Amino acid sequence: MSFAALATDNTLATRAQRVAAVAAEFSDTVDAEGRFPKEAVDAMKAERLLGIQVPSAHGGESASLLEIAEVCSILGQACASSAMIFAMHHIKLSSLVEHGEESQWHLGFMQEVAGRQLLLGSATTEGGIGGNLRNSICAIEIDGATCRLEKDATVISYGSQADAILITSRANADAAPSDQVMTVFRKGQYTLEQTHVWDTLGMRGTCSDGFLFKGEAPAEQVFQKPFAEIAAQSMLATCHLLWSGVWFGIATDAVSRAQSFVRAAARKSAGQVPPGALHLAEASNLLQLVKSNLLSGIRTYEDAKADGEKLSSMSFAIAMNNIKIASSQTILDIINKAMLICGIMGYKNGTPYSLGRHLRDAHSAQLMISNDRILANSSTMLLVQKPDFSLLG
Repeated sequence: MSFAALATDNTLATRAQRVAAVAAEFSDTVDAEGRFPKEAVDAMKAERLLGIQVPSAHGGESASLLEIAEVCSILGQACASSAMIFAMHHIKLSSLVEHGEESQWHLGFMQEVAGRQLLLGSATTEGGIGGNLRNSICAIEIDGATCRLEKDATVISYGSQADAILITSRANADAAPSDQVMTVFRKGQYTLEQTHVWDTLGMRGTCSDGFLFKGEAPAEQVFQKPFAEIAAQSMLATCHLLWSGVWFGIATDAVSRAQSFVRAAARKSAGQVPPGALHLAEASNLLQLVKSNLLSGIRTYEDAKADGEKLSSMSFAIAMNNIKIASSQTILDIINKAMLICGIMGYKNGTPYSLGRHLRDAHSAQLMISNDRILANSSTMLLVQKPDFSLLG
């Protein structure tokens, strides 16, 4: 394809590739400095990728979850932090798309996200709950037409850079910890007092610092549906599937670098198969497993969306949990094999085969909603729920 044709090609994949090129240019700097990938996010907005999930009738492009996961993968091959920001934004946007039409305010805000390319942040964690997003200590206060919330949020995804934050809390001061609601607060309706610095091993550019959040907004910005239903019917699946898309992208780039290393070695070895070729075949096999796992999960979710009862079932939750566990564990095996292939050139920074950033970013996968917590939840459900062993679903 000529440069002129590429410049006018507005398919989703090509737009994502253009953003990925920008993200790749700054990825090492973003990682080294632990700074927000402004250039990549600006490119996402310029390519209008932040609103693609919104239905066409409301100003978006009605992009499918598979298409969004593909963008996550493309971006993940360039800069994992940029890809994770894109994924987190669309995870929050899924709540608006799947549940926002029940409210005129949320419907209007969804249209504004697509029109103005607003970046949505997430505040579901809280000091004192140990990373359990399905419990809250803070409670929203409804005073007539106004709502107020104060939350000690140990992590807010790119909180300082977000145009709005979707935040969870108890439904009221007397509610149980699991009786939660989610509220949209727009920038200007809240203040953030930094309490923790996001100085991490990997995913450094997501800039997910901790803040004391204080917000006041019209009460209509509280989602009408309980957060338990939002989590079960949209957030659970989109988290595990879009995150897996990011992780697949990281692993894909690692395998690509390893393959380049093996090819270069083969050219120098006078027809002898390089010793790393066997590890490359193993890594390729594992990468295919991650891909198949992700595609199967997306199909399972799309099928379940047509059946509200199935979408809230234990079997569906277990299936989504399994997607996350398998993807997050397998990508580390893949990148380790790529490191063995590339040897010291993969271990060193600043080479065409460097894999240090990939390895550090990938280690976040087992910690973003801890695998131990997910396995504990699945084990509890498996006490009463028979696993689905049918190949027909």
